[in-house]
This record gives sequence, C-alpha cells and structure tokens, in this order.
Amino acid sequence: MNAKTDKRDDIDDSSAPLIEHLAELRTRLIWSVLAFVIAMVLCYAVWNPVYNFLTRPICSALEGRGQECGLILLKLQEGFFVAIQISFFGGFILAFPIIAYQLWRFVAPGLYRSEKQAFLPFLIASPAMFFLGAAFAYYIILPMAYDFFLGFQQGPLALPDDPEASEVASTAMAGIVFQGSVSEYLALTTKFILAFGLSFQLPVALTLLGKAGLVSSEGLGSMRKYAILLILLLSAVVTPPDVISQVVLFTVVYGLYEVSIQLVRRIERRRNEELRAQGLPVEDE
Repeated sequence: MNAKTDKRDDIDDSSAPLIEHLAELRTRLIWSVLAFVIAMVLCYAVWNPVYNFLTRPICSALEGRGQECGLILLKLQEGFFVAIQISFFGGFILAFPIIAYQLWRFVAPGLYRSEKQAFLPFLIASPAMFFLGAAFAYYIILPMAYDFFLGFQQGPLALPDDPEASEVASTAMAGIVFQGSVSEYLALTTKFILAFGLSFQLPVALTLLGKAGLVSSEGLGSMRKYAILLILLLSAVVTPPDVISQVVLFTVVYGLYEVSIQLVRRIERRRNEELRAQGLPVEDE
C-alpha cells in the first residue's frame, strides 16, 4: 500500500511542472490572441488609409501610363471582406512584436543567463528584418512587377488622343484594359510583402542555427550551389515572369546567404577563442 502511495506521489510530483508549463503556455497564447484582436480592431477602424497605402504602387504604375487608378468590386459583399482582409493583415504585423515578446517570456525562464543574452539579439533582429523585407517588396519589387503586368494592355489607351485613330484602333484590335478586383489585388500585394518579409529571415535563422552548433560556415559554404538553385526557384515562384525583378530578388537573397556565412564564421571564431581561454580543445584543431 505504501509502495502504491509512493508511486502515486511520484506521478503527481512529476506532472506538476507540466501543468505549470501548460498554464503558462495558455496565458501567453491568450495575451497573443488578445493583442492580435486589438490590433485587428484598430486596423479595421483605419482600413481605408491602409487600403490607400497598399494601392499606391498600382496607382503610380497606372498614372505613369496616363490611366485612372480604380479597382472594382465584383461582389456585393466584397467591400466588407476587403476591410476584414486588411484588418487581418495589419493586425498580424502590428501584433507581431507582442507575439514574439510573449514567446520570449515563455521560453526565457528555461534558459541560462548566457543563453538569454545570446537569444535576445535574434528576437530583436527578426521583426527588424521582416519589416526591411516588406519595405523592399513595397518600394522596389511591386512597382517593377505591376509595371510589367500592365504592359500587356492594348487598345485606344496606348494611342494618341485622336478620335479617328481611336475608332480605327478599336475596330482593328480587341482592347485589353486593366480593371482589377480589389480582393485579388490585395491578395497579390500581401503575398509579395509576406514572402519578402519571410525571405529576409534567412540570416536570422542561419545565424541562430550556427549559434546552436547545428550548422557551420564550412557546411554553408559547401552548399552554395544548392543554395543558388533554391534561391533561383524562389525568385521564379515569388516574383512575376520579369527578368529584372527576379535578378533583383536573387541578388538580395543570395547576398543575405553570404552575410549569414560570415556571421556564422564570426560566431565560430568567438567560440574558439572562448575555448582557448578556458584551456579546452578547439574543434578545428
């Protein structure tokens, strides 16, 4: 009887930390969801200015071709769902730092002080690199992409302001004029922004793996040809079939890969110096 009681006590003692961790995880998830909901409500209140900001690339491309900027609603309820889509997108971006902070608060108690000091810079660099990639997509890639897409228009819009020439052109060829759907345009724009934001996480991820000892600079250097192939495939999938935007994306992402190799090599050099200071053998030696 005593043996059974002791076993039952051992099970209770071992299960208590798990329950505490689950309770802590539930608290962090609640705070993250609450932050996302509040950010989404705030973005819904100002969805119209956000919409104007997101449509600025296509409006600039249309104005450069002498066309009016206007997107259409194909369904009666599409305007409401556009506001909800903008709210979700903006809410995720605004709540991302808070969600990352809640993740840090959940992981930090199980880390040593040195591990906290090593992990904290990556926690700060991750949202910074995401916003940098999103800005790169918005200000550089999107104008080139939309100018490429609009180049497939044809008809009187591309001809001089001559009524007779326009009438002749309208009978000689079928006009192709851009009348974009609001939801489709926002889906394409947010896809570009999120894809580039996540692509710019490459140095953060590889450096963190190098810090943990899961990858090495020599290994990353030997995988250059495979990395080039994967980056080329990524450039072909994410960007439109425009050689200029594909070359720009490949150059930037491959440059980030080379920067990651140098960061991992610096971490390895610092780790070897610490091992030599402690009188321990170095892996390279």
